[in-house]
Amino acid sequence: MSIGENIRTHRLEKGLSQAELAMRARIGTHKLEKFETNELIPSLQVILNLSSALDCPASELIEHVQPTGPCHMDDELQSLIQEIGQKRAKFILRNTKNIEETDFLRVMQTLHDNENKPVN
Repeated sequence: MSIGENIRTHRLEKGLSQAELAMRARIGTHKLEKFETNELIPSLQVILNLSSALDCPASELIEHVQPTGPCHMDDELQSLIQEIGQKRAKFILRNTKNIEETDFLRVMQTLHDNENKPVN
């Protein structure tokens, strides 16, 4: 599901009209319509406002969102991300992008050594 579909689903589950949700989230009704039809992607602040207005975690509004543009991700990488979850994958990538090359190689060697270590 897209962010727009998630917003619409939660709004309907709460029994709110677009006008009511827009007022609670302090956004225009026209903008909310565009979010729900995926014509616009809401900013993080708007997602937080909507999640507060809908009384649901922001993660539920962005959960299961499929990439909208062409994504040529390696099948194995895509499988690993699905296996460990997006939050974990993002955490790992964010925390490894600033590691020095020598430290990265040391970590990779340690992982490789542990992988080949006999289990007692």
